[in-house]
Amino acid sequence: MQSVEAFQDLQGEATEWRRYLHQHPELGYQLQNTAMFVTEKLASFGINHIETGIAETGIVALIQGEGGDGPTIGLRADMDALPILEDSKKPWLSTIPGKMHACGHDGHTAMLLGAAKYLSSTRNFKGSVALIFQPAEEDGRGAQRMVLEGIMERFDISQVFGVHNSPGMEIGTFALCEGPMSAALDEFDIIVKGRGGHAAYPHRTIDPIVIAAQIIVGLQAVVSRNTDPTESLVITVTKLNAGTAYNIIPEHAELAGTVRTLLPSLRDLAECQIEACAQGIARGFGAEIEFKYRRLEPIMFNHTVETNLAVKAARSLVGLAAVDDKIKPGMGSEDFAYMLEARPGAYIYLGNGPTAPVHHPAFDFNDEALPYGIGYWVNLVETALAV
Repeated sequence: MQSVEAFQDLQGEATEWRRYLHQHPELGYQLQNTAMFVTEKLASFGINHIETGIAETGIVALIQGEGGDGPTIGLRADMDALPILEDSKKPWLSTIPGKMHACGHDGHTAMLLGAAKYLSSTRNFKGSVALIFQPAEEDGRGAQRMVLEGIMERFDISQVFGVHNSPGMEIGTFALCEGPMSAALDEFDIIVKGRGGHAAYPHRTIDPIVIAAQIIVGLQAVVSRNTDPTESLVITVTKLNAGTAYNIIPEHAELAGTVRTLLPSLRDLAECQIEACAQGIARGFGAEIEFKYRRLEPIMFNHTVETNLAVKAARSLVGLAAVDDKIKPGMGSEDFAYMLEARPGAYIYLGNGPTAPVHHPAFDFNDEALPYGIGYWVNLVETALAV
């Protein structure tokens, strides 16, 4: 295992790759140019086992170590951009209006390409490394689809790891925690079915807007009165649609929102209690509801053995103090959780410096972080697959 100085020589080339990808962003599964770019780079490194077209534009490439037989570990990078108009003022800003790499997936792809180049030249490990280049992280389906298409079984992957840049963390620092690291993501829709009428005569109606307002307030009690205060539950109403005129009470009001949890039991409670709360309030006013609840991304859970491997690899690169292994879990979601459901593994944050936040028009991945990401991947492989 090596310090970051061993990977500084790759920064210039990786920066060129990253800025090219930044200038040519693609969304979702429509990553034809990105996938072609990645495939051509992998082939130029002398990697012979490259499979494309997984989950439409996903790629898995295998590098065989020269240290003898051993397991295969997966390293994942997401490749898709966001539908945002860029305002970074950088010379390499997006050439496609309304699309930009506002989450740093261009950097994630460049880091894994840099690690691929290094590992394919040294091969100082046993077993194999599966390089996973994933589409459609932003819509929360790409990782699940790659898993459902059998990449873990097809490539005999025994452990899987991910990295994400983190604005506000210093360059050269890492952070993670064992156990739940990101929340499960669910969504709900509630249609309040009342009785419309003239706004001057509300007593002749069943006003769905008033009922919807009561439901919004009532849902906060699910968090404050149905949940252990030491546990984390977020219920946020993000949509409220009703009415067409100033003097008409409508027939219906529509609510929608998101739920975030760090425990499976809380996920079950939230689904049950949101419906019960909304139904009870509506019936109290003489209305009914239509309720839909969708479980989307699962809890992203870092496994013990793999978390320790990630910590060891990061600290060998940057030192003990630069790796925080006890951060608080976040209530955001990450579709890498599907891969961590399929195989044990760990996810780690990499400092991106004082940049704009992700999903912001001014965001840009910090190229100074590239050698740290490349070095982490290499040290992780040489730690997990030590000769």
